[in-house]
Amino acid sequence: MTEPLWTPSAERIVRARLARFTEAVRARRGVDAADYGALHAWSIAEPAQFWLSMWEFAGIVGDGPGARILIDGDRMPGARWFPDARLNYAENLLRRRDEADALVFRGEDRVRRRLSFAELHEQVSRMARALAARGVRKGDRVAGYLPNMPETIVAHLAAASLGAVWSSCSSDFGTRGVLDRFGQIEPTVLIAADGYFYNGKTFDRRPQVKEILAELPSVAHTIVVPYAEENPALDGLGNAALYGDALAEHEGGAIDFVRVPFDHPLVIMFSSGTTGAPKCIVHGTGGTLLQHMKEHALHSDIGPGDRVFYATTCGWMMWNWLVSALASEATLLLYDGAPFHPDGNVLFDYADAEGMTLFGTSAKYLDAAAKAGIEPKRSHDLGTLRTMTSTGSPLAPEGFEYVYRAVKDDLHLASISGGTDIISCFALGNPMAPVWRGELQAFGLGMAVDVFDDAGQPLRGEPGELVCTRPFPSMPVSFWNDPDGAKYHGAYFDRFEGIWCHGDWVTRTAHDGLTIHGRSDAVLNPGGVRIGTAEIYRQVEQCDEVLEAICVGQDWEGDQRIVLFVRLREGLSLDDTLVDTIRARIRRECTPRHVPAKVVQVADIPRTRSGKITELAVRDVIHGRAIKNREALANPEALALFENLPALRT
Repeated sequence: MTEPLWTPSAERIVRARLARFTEAVRARRGVDAADYGALHAWSIAEPAQFWLSMWEFAGIVGDGPGARILIDGDRMPGARWFPDARLNYAENLLRRRDEADALVFRGEDRVRRRLSFAELHEQVSRMARALAARGVRKGDRVAGYLPNMPETIVAHLAAASLGAVWSSCSSDFGTRGVLDRFGQIEPTVLIAADGYFYNGKTFDRRPQVKEILAELPSVAHTIVVPYAEENPALDGLGNAALYGDALAEHEGGAIDFVRVPFDHPLVIMFSSGTTGAPKCIVHGTGGTLLQHMKEHALHSDIGPGDRVFYATTCGWMMWNWLVSALASEATLLLYDGAPFHPDGNVLFDYADAEGMTLFGTSAKYLDAAAKAGIEPKRSHDLGTLRTMTSTGSPLAPEGFEYVYRAVKDDLHLASISGGTDIISCFALGNPMAPVWRGELQAFGLGMAVDVFDDAGQPLRGEPGELVCTRPFPSMPVSFWNDPDGAKYHGAYFDRFEGIWCHGDWVTRTAHDGLTIHGRSDAVLNPGGVRIGTAEIYRQVEQCDEVLEAICVGQDWEGDQRIVLFVRLREGLSLDDTLVDTIRARIRRECTPRHVPAKVVQVADIPRTRSGKITELAVRDVIHGRAIKNREALANPEALALFENLPALRT
């Protein structure tokens, strides 16, 4: 395609916060950045100056930043940012205290609530006192087993205000999945909902909470948030109190924010855990806040008065990303439940009703909406919507086309990518630049992203490993229970010494953007030719009969062959005609190397709790290898569909 799908208007470019930042660094630091490429180059060449400029532009509240910005900047890992600064994450998110909406919440079609900025501050104040009365101190862990609801944000900010460390799992995790995570970090307080709603059904989680507490001796106190029931019984839940009662124990008022060092732990995130015990990734206070404020203001154009939505559970890093938008004085629009309940328009209804300005979602959601024939351009106003972001898996070029064809013409569509590992993004949007079909627009400012071949040399226009060659503030502080850093080093730095290797198989485009072909460890290798799975998914999912697919490599006769599993529309069966159609499309649009040797129909496809399909787990199953952590999956029963398949024996 020679023309972009969208180009921002001159007025939009002038008003963008990225333009204001560019002018600010010109005026204060003499940086004459004629375009984004020049600004990005400066942010990499002068990292201390860039991140100090971002601190100033964001108006970070705290003591500092001090004269020292970056120490040991040539070490990765090992660099230290803002070593003299002291700050508190919650203090920065709670700077606004008026009666405007801070949080708007919808729990499917059953619950609707809202909290003003003043009410949010009041609840955080009370919860902080409740946690302190239960012995929580700086460095202690507070764990949440909760839906994406206002009380979850209150608990997170209350813990942060004390300098405690927050960690969360969404309520759909099973007992073992929770214990595999929280059991490693030994929280002193557990905050859990009594249940949750999904697809119109109610799920009572008190039995799971009871089981968790029986195997989590570090927990001295439990706070239960009523959600599925108005006044749930707490029988068998040990030293438990209802959320409202815990708050009522204390007066609200000023919060005594504990200011901590820049790299003091803020949250512990967990890897998916589909190939072993989940890694406990510790993220620092300052790096998380500063990186998120950069991505919100400069890459997503979020500011005061914006109303920001992300379809996420609190077990996914995008929940943390969403919460941080409070630091930009934006309103958070929270939704918990099935994104197509009671029908496929529910999220677009929400957008219209609440004046949504940023709609955050996943590539899988957009593909499902397209398959369902949803066309909000015909049925909704969406007049306030300026930005749509997509992540979780690569957004296919056809997904870009769907958004502009069926959602809105004048819309900044930003496909973004990063991960739990960095609690942020390597590549994301540029509100001042065109959107090209199938491409992530830009590398993040301050992020020295590149694409390497196997020898560690930069590539242009060819697929390779996504790497980052210099330190950045949101690198993990550490892994939990990794005293010598061996696990941390092994996760990112074993491939290229001193270079972060992220594990994505990507191509740098002619527009200095990025296309993502899939995970490196899931790359197919028939005949020694490396093929990204996203290239195959893009073609298969254009077939109307196919709802979704998963593709893996099977060891076969001394080589590897491609096996494609497809989930079809209800009532359809895979026949030779459809197999021929799928293969012909892949051959025509990709190469003969991409054509699967086997195409097999399955009733379901296993996915993580953040919605990502699990190629590695399927690959292990078809080879008869044990799956170490089925609880990490949202639908572990689906793995049985791939065991001992006759079709894979010939």
